[in-house]
Amino acid sequence: MAKRIAPLTLVLLLFMQPAFAQAPGKYNAIYSGTPWLDDKGNAVSAHGANIIKEKNRYYLFGERHSDTSNAFVGFNCYSSPDLINWTFESIALPQQPSGKLGPNRVGERAKVMKCPATGEFIMYMHVDTIGYKDQFVGYATAKRITGPYLFKGPLLFNGKPIKKWDMGTFQDKDGTGYVLLHGGDIYKLSNDFTSVTEQVNKAMERGFESPAIFRKDSLYYFLGSHLTGWERNDNYYFTSRSLSGPWTQRGTFAPAGTLTWNSQTTFVLPIESEQDTLYMFMGDRWSYPKQASAATYVWQPFTVQGDSLFLPQYLPAWKPGASNSAVTALPITGETIQAADQKIAYTGEWKQDTLAVRSAAIKGNTFTTTFTGTRILLYSLARPDGGYAGITLRNSKDKQILHATVDMYSQYPTSTLSFASPSLPRGTYTLQVTVLGENWYWTDKRNGRTGSKGYNISVEKIIVE
Repeated sequence: MAKRIAPLTLVLLLFMQPAFAQAPGKYNAIYSGTPWLDDKGNAVSAHGANIIKEKNRYYLFGERHSDTSNAFVGFNCYSSPDLINWTFESIALPQQPSGKLGPNRVGERAKVMKCPATGEFIMYMHVDTIGYKDQFVGYATAKRITGPYLFKGPLLFNGKPIKKWDMGTFQDKDGTGYVLLHGGDIYKLSNDFTSVTEQVNKAMERGFESPAIFRKDSLYYFLGSHLTGWERNDNYYFTSRSLSGPWTQRGTFAPAGTLTWNSQTTFVLPIESEQDTLYMFMGDRWSYPKQASAATYVWQPFTVQGDSLFLPQYLPAWKPGASNSAVTALPITGETIQAADQKIAYTGEWKQDTLAVRSAAIKGNTFTTTFTGTRILLYSLARPDGGYAGITLRNSKDKQILHATVDMYSQYPTSTLSFASPSLPRGTYTLQVTVLGENWYWTDKRNGRTGSKGYNISVEKIIVE
């Protein structure tokens, strides 16, 4: 996403990184739109990401962030056997002491491919200044998939850097690598993946950010988003029998008005099996300024029918199967505690928004509930005036075992799963949710501010498993 923002005003670091006082438990599904915790209990921070598979393990690479500014602090690497539970492996490419990826620079949309000719792992990224005035596609190399990656500078085409913002990568079935740019540019990589040999396709659409390509049989699908800064929009796609085109625009792939289920395309992962291939949409739910603690992910299974591509429904919790037909939508069941239930204790001023929802916007207002079980899930009303909520979970000895930040902003009101804990040892716990008095926003080059119009957080129901 071309993030033409942003004031560097320091933000009070409340709930910046969730942390466990005990080993975190496991997730049983992919929970879109909720904070994910890694094996150490920290928020999975890997936005603008991609995934590659190596030796039966998935590796996730993406932007490492802070909650204070958009300055580059590194690219993270995580690994997983199941795409559900993630182990932190390394800061694969850290902030450099100086130079183009040094202090007060921008590094975004990290993508990694393995070069068939050399066996090396090559990372590509958008490099820039904080004000987005020195953009180019950079690259780094590593012998091991987890790094460390050595930054080599700009990727060159005809001896010159490629000076564009949003970028992506695509590796075809024959192993050939390509770099994608916003607008629709496609560049073919050299045999060693460290330079460009030709421009395969020229930009065909103004904007068309967050480019991603996948191939099913002999048809290529080219996904991207409209140019709306960090705000979400209805992403769309093209199809072609050749990477050089011609490309045919096919429209949106999620229902119009859902703003791609409140996310932006970052990558499409083919999950291959002997029976079939499942194509997984990977989207980002950006949240500035709390990019480290509140930004989340929307991963959903695509339905592919001929030249048509669909995300027909939003699955809050699901598991990849062996094929397109084997996706398992996980039912969320358990004891349901409604917002008006006396098991929820409110402090401060809480409004009865609807028969089902209570909300508050005053900093420090809280609600708590004590429960006995192994997992807790919170449903909220995300809305145009939604703000940040602090989530704290304590055990029966009143010891904090995790905390996280939830962003309850959406351009349109929508009931949604906003928090799902990993599994816990069966016991008695207390969940506390607090109004932080902060919200999601972004500021463009003309100092125009968009985003949330308030600080509301809400509860519709709580489910205890």
